[in-house]
Amino acid sequence: MLQAGRYEQIGVAMTCRGYAEYERMFGLNEGLLRRGRVLDVAAGASSFAAEARRMGIDVVCADPRYAQTPDRMSEEGYAEIETSTEKLARLAHRFDWSYYGHIDNHKARRIRSMELFIQDYSLPDAGEHYIAEALPSLSFADDTFSLVLCSHFLFLYRDQFGDDFHRAALKELIRVCKPGGEVRVYPLLSLGWEPYPGMAELIEELESLGGTCSFEKSELPFIPGSSELLCICKK
Repeated sequence: MLQAGRYEQIGVAMTCRGYAEYERMFGLNEGLLRRGRVLDVAAGASSFAAEARRMGIDVVCADPRYAQTPDRMSEEGYAEIETSTEKLARLAHRFDWSYYGHIDNHKARRIRSMELFIQDYSLPDAGEHYIAEALPSLSFADDTFSLVLCSHFLFLYRDQFGDDFHRAALKELIRVCKPGGEVRVYPLLSLGWEPYPGMAELIEELESLGGTCSFEKSELPFIPGSSELLCICKK
């Protein structure tokens, strides 16, 4: 049952967002994306990687759901779109619709992203780009990626994943990031739109490991009160 002012979610939803949304969420530009390999963690059925690779940008995605077949991913993804749209409709007055315009447009974007993802995920070489792995432990070598992205997972599900998980997960993202590269995480609020209570201590620990942390402006107005992303530059 929905509590007042809270987006209720059991388990981790399958995220499904496109290239243009990633640009706005993470403050991306082609210069940043073309510095080297990009890793999208907990990417779900987002079409960001598929669209980026069409532009010649090298993106690898990691998500435990990639152990599933294209048919199963499609089935789960479209069911999630219907479920999430129903939830959003009940709380529509709480969200900022200035980017999407209307809930129907939001749903249409989810569907289009799913379509592009499934096309890419169904290709013979999909296993090279979609890796079935989960935080806080990834198999990639140290210093592999110039840019590491994590959308709608860390901080959002803090009620399900505690402080130890968040510390370990962010350390792992920093580990696979190249020196001089960046880790970017969005959003920074929970499903109840509450700030992460241990953020100051977490930032202090990450900086002690050689990361320079900053809060940058996110250009995707939608989630109530969410206007920032966390950027960690690896020294």
